[in-house]
Amino acid sequence: MSTLPAPTPYDKKTEELRGAFGAFATGITVVTVGGPTPRGMTANSFTSVSLDPPLVLVCVAHEAVMRQSLGSARHFGVSVLSATQEAVARHFADHSRPMGRQQFENVGWTPGATTGAPLIDGALAHFECEMWRDHEGGDHTIFVGAVRAFERQAPQDALVFLDGRFRRLTPRPG
Repeated sequence: MSTLPAPTPYDKKTEELRGAFGAFATGITVVTVGGPTPRGMTANSFTSVSLDPPLVLVCVAHEAVMRQSLGSARHFGVSVLSATQEAVARHFADHSRPMGRQQFENVGWTPGATTGAPLIDGALAHFECEMWRDHEGGDHTIFVGAVRAFERQAPQDALVFLDGRFRRLTPRPG
């Protein structure tokens, strides 16, 4: 365990810092929880943590509805979006979308075979996770999940986020 003091507040403007963070291209995912009140959220703060044991993480802002959903969930799903799924990413990023099952009505999805968490059809990869740990990280909570099942589709164009915009990442031929 670290004995370092808590970080001091950063004195530059938040928008300037966001712009600097935006120079790092990230993939786009939809993180989901199932159950009686399913929920989905677009997230670009997803990464692999460990191969042994297989762990992933997603960071969720404290004020996001998904924070409470994940905090009380035993399982969650992650769908890595393809370049053709920008509309799906925008849908799950829209704060005015309906709550519960209604937010999935116009999106193709399948319940995960292992966890039942909604998995977005046509995604590049799916991960079904069991909640393992959560950690406070400033204005976000870091949720770490143990991967219980996964699948990878054939390589195709990926949807990425860079400099505040969605972009396509095309694999090299050959």
